[in-house]
Amino acid sequence: MPFSLSHRWPVRQLIAATSFILLVACAEKPTAADAQTLQATPVATAPAIIPPVVPSTDPLDLQPTQTFAEWQASFRKDALAAGIRPDLFDRAFANVSFDASVIRADRSQPEFSRPVWEYLDGALSPLRVRKGQALIDQYADVLQSIEQRYGVDRQTLVSVWGMESNFGQVQGSKSVINSLATLAYEGRRPGFAHAQLIAALQILQQGDITPEKMLGSWAGAMGQTQFIPTTYNTHAVDFDGDGRRDIWGSPADALASTAHYLQSSGWQRGQPWGFEVQLPGDFNYTLADGATRKSVAEWRQLGVILPNSGQVAAGSDQLSAALLLPAGYRGPAFLILDNFRAILKYNNSSSYALAVSLLSERFNGGGLISGSWPKDDLPLSRTERMELQTLLSARNYDAGTADGIIGANTRKAIRSAQQSLGWPADGYPTHKLLESLRTQ
Repeated sequence: MPFSLSHRWPVRQLIAATSFILLVACAEKPTAADAQTLQATPVATAPAIIPPVVPSTDPLDLQPTQTFAEWQASFRKDALAAGIRPDLFDRAFANVSFDASVIRADRSQPEFSRPVWEYLDGALSPLRVRKGQALIDQYADVLQSIEQRYGVDRQTLVSVWGMESNFGQVQGSKSVINSLATLAYEGRRPGFAHAQLIAALQILQQGDITPEKMLGSWAGAMGQTQFIPTTYNTHAVDFDGDGRRDIWGSPADALASTAHYLQSSGWQRGQPWGFEVQLPGDFNYTLADGATRKSVAEWRQLGVILPNSGQVAAGSDQLSAALLLPAGYRGPAFLILDNFRAILKYNNSSSYALAVSLLSERFNGGGLISGSWPKDDLPLSRTERMELQTLLSARNYDAGTADGIIGANTRKAIRSAQQSLGWPADGYPTHKLLESLRTQ
């Protein structure tokens, strides 16, 4: 990226600053700003459904090598070189200043995570279901046109709308330019912040929104379905035909832009997102891995029982599916298909994708889960997850960096430890496993 690290923070501080929070099975409020990811870690931004920011009283320990004004002058040169008009830049930055609350939000890593079942209870609230049903009726004509053009069903679009901004009611109140400028100056992720800030200026230059009205989350997610600027530039559309791609004030533009993104992410017209299934008692839980994909027919041959006595499999047997156990082998099980994966590209959290999928079915009276959640085993705290990773690696199960993020390496290590103990190897972190490793 154009920024030079010689103008940024000391290397030790860049290394110490870890990636944005990624909570897969127990995320509280992930958002659609995850539409574009930085390496393998999605950007957790936007106000509607992110983990609550934990207020911090710790000093920020900022050690920049230049003032904010010096950074702004340098960035102005980059922006003009990228084609931004001088007058537009000066207007956009007229009242921009360093915002310490953005940095605190960026660094906040909640110690505790809500269980997935509590997250779903909130996401699928009766009030949200009723509001979504009313909006599906209110925007029936627009939604039908969007379905015809992009192939994404109206229930899914309205579900995303509800999850991202409570149907446009909670879009964020921070200046996108100010927030991104703060993140670019702070220097923890200069490439990402630089790209988003240039893209935001391009949006202003195109005339879709004014600087004063370009509001969003602390991390720069915008509009009724929370796009980050680069995603806006590639996928936002003017569906209502007024000459502007207005994802802030036009539900038609916001919903169509979301449909365009999902279509580009591999959405398959007319296919289900997946379905809840039952597993046989002797099931090999090592297969419950997102990287393991089999046809629905192959899963059935392994004893996986589909709903409605397998009737749902009519026409679905050849579809590629993975097995999702959001709370481990003791909780509900789901076969997830390509459309679920498309939602994951919008936001790389299985809890989020499951909530969107189930909410879309709730609008038609479905979306109920028959399996029971293991409510006697709450998720590990971040400190406990880090301890688990440390103990796994100390016992020659390579869990990777002890960062509290349960990624592929950690799940593989957990499975190995579970197998050595003779337990179902579902790769799910539990207090029982942590206690076992502590006493070994």
